[in-house]
Amino acid sequence: MNVAPDIAGLTAIDVHVHAEVSSTGQHSLSSDLEQASAAYFRTGGQRKPTLPEIAAYYRERAMACVVFTVDAESATGQPPVPNEEVAQAAAANPDVLIPFASVDPARGAAGVAMARRLVTGHGMRGFKFHPSVQAFYPNDRAVYPLYEAIEELGVPALFHTGQTGIGAGRPGGGGIRLKYSSPLYLDDVAADFPGMPIILAHPSFPWQEEALAVALHKRQVYIDLSGWSPKYFPPILVQYANSLLADKVLFGSDFPLLTPDRWLADFAKLDIKPEVRDKILKQNAARLLGLTAE
Repeated sequence: MNVAPDIAGLTAIDVHVHAEVSSTGQHSLSSDLEQASAAYFRTGGQRKPTLPEIAAYYRERAMACVVFTVDAESATGQPPVPNEEVAQAAAANPDVLIPFASVDPARGAAGVAMARRLVTGHGMRGFKFHPSVQAFYPNDRAVYPLYEAIEELGVPALFHTGQTGIGAGRPGGGGIRLKYSSPLYLDDVAADFPGMPIILAHPSFPWQEEALAVALHKRQVYIDLSGWSPKYFPPILVQYANSLLADKVLFGSDFPLLTPDRWLADFAKLDIKPEVRDKILKQNAARLLGLTAE
């Protein structure tokens, strides 16, 4: 039975959580890229939680979370945590897990069919893209059939933007190219697919003002605040989150690389209006994900 999270009983909705290890022990990143991200985020090499452990972690905190894998097999040679496993975990834990799928854009027509099947047959609620890891420009017309399917399915697409900890500090950045993750490429996508909600993930260093401009200009574009401790947020991001973008900014942690506990502790110290704080932590995501009657 598909039971939605109890919004009234939740303290927050985290829209950015990674499933990085499968039930069989398969990791979604190579050991080299995984070590680089662990060093970048200073995780101390802690063990990656399984999907049931992620569910228990968020249930303990009275939070729900959007959880996803990243399918970048064509660029990295590494199979992802299966989308179906994410869907199964969410079906077993519908009070806390909101499943997003990931489809490698290089899969072409097969990826379009996969996307449709994952939503209609497995209950996926959106899609995650990581242009730098998947090595594609988001406004590449070759990807448009996939966006057409997502728009028709009526679900959001979440895109990594800006700097990434994946490959950071490795020779050549582990081959990961930052250029793919400029938010300006997503301005094209938002213009061409006005019915597809888009989430620009992370403070988009070094393109923060570009991300704010896109979110201000395109009605269906949102920004999540994951991947950075709030104490490092640039002042202009805080300013716009507190005013013009108060209805379009979302709480995200980047768990397990950054914990919601740390993120929320630092967020509490920001000068955010009380009514805006609740929107960022829960209400905006609930509305975007269709979890409210609004």
